[in-house]
Amino acid sequence: MLSIITVSWNVKELVKRMIDSIFCFTTNIDFEIIVVDNDSKDGTVDLLRQQFKEQIVAGKLKIIANDFNAGFSKANNQCLQIAKGDFILFMNPDMELLENSFEKLINFMNARQDVDICTCRLLYADKTIQPNIKNNPTLFSQILVLLKLHHFFKNLPVLKSYFATSFDYSKEQQVQQIMGAFVFTKRDAITKLKGWAEQYWLLWEDVDLCKRSQQLNMKIKFTPITEIVHYEGKSFAQTFGTKKQKRFNRGMLIYFKKYHSIFTWLTLIILQPISLLLTLLTQLFKIKPRTQSRNVKIQMSNNKQNPNDK
Repeated sequence: MLSIITVSWNVKELVKRMIDSIFCFTTNIDFEIIVVDNDSKDGTVDLLRQQFKEQIVAGKLKIIANDFNAGFSKANNQCLQIAKGDFILFMNPDMELLENSFEKLINFMNARQDVDICTCRLLYADKTIQPNIKNNPTLFSQILVLLKLHHFFKNLPVLKSYFATSFDYSKEQQVQQIMGAFVFTKRDAITKLKGWAEQYWLLWEDVDLCKRSQQLNMKIKFTPITEIVHYEGKSFAQTFGTKKQKRFNRGMLIYFKKYHSIFTWLTLIILQPISLLLTLLTQLFKIKPRTQSRNVKIQMSNNKQNPNDK
């Protein structure tokens, strides 16, 4: 059985479309959908209860309606406590199936007993590939990110390595880090990991999950056998500017304090005011920010245009 877990916040039309696509395409496997809503004010819970009455009665759809915003990690863990599946999928609500992806992924995991966690190819709304693979963050790569220099020095080896700009999305590969938007795992694996680290409210929890997986010698795989549309960051897009940057920076500091030296952590703390100032300047000058995956997408395109860039 597969348990599909999604966390929603003020994205009622998107989560409805996601659920519709799951029921439309998913056949030949037993599954349940668990939606935890983080106190949406757009009527998400009422809409789902009205539109999917039969599925709720049949136990195919379960809804947890929080009266507060629990964040991403805690909300995922809430669902995990009631999930019945041998396989667990953590899936963002701004996604849409194009085929029977879940049957393919279950068959993939059953055929590879050594694989604990996997992800597949994600697509933007225009059906181009969304980069969802990175390598482990280092101090130097995160200094460049904090100072916004990754927008200007994309060809630095440390950034190309971190963002995995040369990653081949047509091949199955073992990877270090996958985007938290789509994490397909065996129950045994997520149980050993004790779920998501709740000290992260939003952002960096996926990096932490992958790091702990590596520490337990778990194998994380990317597979191109199926692809899913991801309308990237629709919930998170409702948070802007310095608030978003503070959240990102806080997650970074938690991660580096856990896994790196005190010197590394203190270095990143010192850079916090500069990072927030640069974010404020982008707001004042109305510079439209791009997500990291969008930047990587541009860099990947540039690499293809320049075959001599290695």
